Amino acid sequence: MVSFRYICQIAALLLPLSALSQQHFPKVIPAGNYSSICTLGDSRYAVVSDKSAEDGFFVLRIDVDTLRRRITSMTNEGFRSAAKPNSDLEGICFFPPRQTLFIASESSGEILEYALDGTPTGRRLPTDTTKLAQQKAYGLEALTYDAGRHRFFATTERPLRGDSLLQIWTFDDDLRPSTVYHYHPDAPISRKYYHGVAELCALSDGRLLVLERQIRIPRLKIGAKTIIRLYEISPSDESMLQKRLVAEFTTRLTLTSRKFANYEGLCEVAPGLIMLIADSQNQYRGVLRDWIKLLTIEKKY
Repeated sequence: MVSFRYICQIAALLLPLSALSQQHFPKVIPAGNYSSICTLGDSRYAVVSDKSAEDGFFVLRIDVDTLRRRITSMTNEGFRSAAKPNSDLEGICFFPPRQTLFIASESSGEILEYALDGTPTGRRLPTDTTKLAQQKAYGLEALTYDAGRHRFFATTERPLRGDSLLQIWTFDDDLRPSTVYHYHPDAPISRKYYHGVAELCALSDGRLLVLERQIRIPRLKIGAKTIIRLYEISPSDESMLQKRLVAEFTTRLTLTSRKFANYEGLCEVAPGLIMLIADSQNQYRGVLRDWIKLLTIEKKY
């Protein structure tokens, strides 16, 4: 006899990507400007905001039904402050060997290490802060740690001034610079679209995901649209990375729908299942929401 669980598994696999709805938890997650998320294990996640009062991170407990691909509950375990003014935090990753977090700052170009209580350890990845600070609004944006390769990966939102390709920098477990890869980002759909790389995410199967977004916001806001694309890359001995589209979806703000979401954060929940978190600009004028979305991607073949 075919079990009910097996039937549910098959039904879940047949769901289209669009069927995985956005969810929000206004009574749990305070209005914010969430820019990155990483898993800590045991259903706990660390999240940074690029406009929180101080440097630091939130810790959320997020329970996920991986069969039905839904978030079933969420608990905010509080903000872990670094006791210094916010420096436009844009990327966060967990470093298992030391049970610490590394957080990237766009304004300073630094990637610093923090204990799980928010205290800076004094260690950092050796980034070129002078060059990165010159990028201003399009500087250091994405950070992830690949436990299989024992490598950190970091990149900017747009190519450095004078370049046409993104540089993706890597660092080893001893925080030493390693290979520099090159990545060709999408061109803007038109001059009306804001564009760039928002996040990197190392998957447990060895692939790396790149989150690219295209955003259009008309003067009157109605008709605003985001196009989110996830690309797969496989770092190897070649410095020029080849990318392959694995998922794409669109969100909109219309007179009847307020599902516009500027997704910036990305992490892996389970093989083939990823979580995205949006920046609501502090729930702009009561219209935008702090959306969280689960998305299935094709497993490695």
